[in-house]
Amino acid sequence: MAAKWIEFLTGSLDDKKAYRQHKARIAALPEPYRTAANAFERYLMYNGGITDGDPGVMMTMLNDFADLWERAAADQTPVDAIVGDDPVEFADAFAAAYSGKRWIDKERARLTETIAGLDKKEKEER
Repeated sequence: MAAKWIEFLTGSLDDKKAYRQHKARIAALPEPYRTAANAFERYLMYNGGITDGDPGVMMTMLNDFADLWERAAADQTPVDAIVGDDPVEFADAFAAAYSGKRWIDKERARLTETIAGLDKKEKEER
């Protein structure tokens, strides 16, 4: 009973456990992979944050992300061989591969609706 209340207030405990496991995987990476993975993860959280109400999409992305860095570390692949010349482009392309509504989509829709409302209001006033 208490677990249901906690989950109601904080979200799924399974999702939180999965996220902690992901963070442990990243923390276990050797350098320079750990630093690179942490930097990309920070960027993905700000720029690629998925808000569609399905944490499974985000966890799939993060688990695939951890797999990528674990494989790179095991193969000793240089970081620049993975991300190329433009790390931002790499991060954006990686995030784009996962479906889900992102926070920026909500803001784009809000902007479009606001401007459309102004146009409608302006036409009514004429």
